[in-house]
Amino acid sequence: MTDENFDQDETLEDEDFAAMFEKSIVGGARLEPGQKIEAKVLQLGNEWIFLDVGQKGEGILDVKELLDEDGNLTVAVGDKVSAYFMSSQGGEMRFTMRLGGGSSGTAQLEEAWRSSIPVEGRVEKEIKGGYEIKLPGNVRAFCPFSQLGLRRLENAEEVVDQTYSFRITKFEEQGRNIVVSHRVILEEERQQQREELMKTLKVGMVVKGFVTNIRDFGAFIDIGGLEGLLPISEISYGRVENIEEVLQVGQELEVAIKSCDWEKERFAFSLRDTLADPWGKVGTIFKVGASYPGKVSRLAQFGAFVTLEEGIDGLMHISKIAGEKRIKHPKDVLSVGQELSVTIEKIDAAERRISLVPVRDQSEESLETSYEEKVSGGMGSFADLFKKAQEKK
Repeated sequence: MTDENFDQDETLEDEDFAAMFEKSIVGGARLEPGQKIEAKVLQLGNEWIFLDVGQKGEGILDVKELLDEDGNLTVAVGDKVSAYFMSSQGGEMRFTMRLGGGSSGTAQLEEAWRSSIPVEGRVEKEIKGGYEIKLPGNVRAFCPFSQLGLRRLENAEEVVDQTYSFRITKFEEQGRNIVVSHRVILEEERQQQREELMKTLKVGMVVKGFVTNIRDFGAFIDIGGLEGLLPISEISYGRVENIEEVLQVGQELEVAIKSCDWEKERFAFSLRDTLADPWGKVGTIFKVGASYPGKVSRLAQFGAFVTLEEGIDGLMHISKIAGEKRIKHPKDVLSVGQELSVTIEKIDAAERRISLVPVRDQSEESLETSYEEKVSGGMGSFADLFKKAQEKK
């Protein structure tokens, strides 16, 4: 073997040894720059925080990244943090949570761009097509309107002076042309939430969410990781005519999972299922033969729907509305919103139906009785008069 071959073999052995050493440090799973992991805090130092990153070696994180505004540490030994892998050198794995303030200039920003590490930025002002963002080192960047959040803001100025985490999506002209996105970070977080929901979400579960949009047929609810529809029929036990009178965009709710279709990405929720069913009062508080105050909620050709209590409606058939007087439509004598007294005539618990009749005015009953008595006393009944007329013939 020549000296040249010996030197080549020795070099290859050194490279193989270095590769094996690095592989042993990371436990056989090579970390890529920018890779996000969950790590456990092992030890707190004056300058560094030592992390258990699930490998044979330990990770280190600058302690400054976990200080609050007063300079106090926000974590303790045993806590878990999310961090991004930056580099491995000399058996030491460097991590960061994001690039924060400082005067590092564009060099560190370029590394953040190459490694997909988030950077902290402040929204300076609204400009044409988006926002001007101030990055570490007083470097300026551009964020399109569509890349600041998952949804377009109604008021573009409300985010000015706010600080967010951004991903650098374009780095050109040695840092003179930088484009950033906050949306991609939100989408990554959302995807992680979605993966967790796929493991745990089941029909019937009650979850928290907030209203993102309101339409005539229902409201869209975001439960963190996915968005679904709350149909108008599932908002309340009572009839809802105008959703905006009941719900507002941004309102937080607890809703029950009505259906999940991960393949078609269709999800339905119910607010009604989280409420007490008012029909539990029917047959106990609301009884056949008893009279109650009500309000006309809807008029149809065949009758009027009267609300006794939210979620408890009864039907007063058109034949019962005006007594013996015939009417063509309930609107001839009633109007929506009109208050009246009704008597429960019948309850069909299986079909959840209540039949109602109007409460007759007692003064009218008295008047009719006295009139009949006078007629009977003076001239006889209508039947008697009719009989006498027949006899004369």
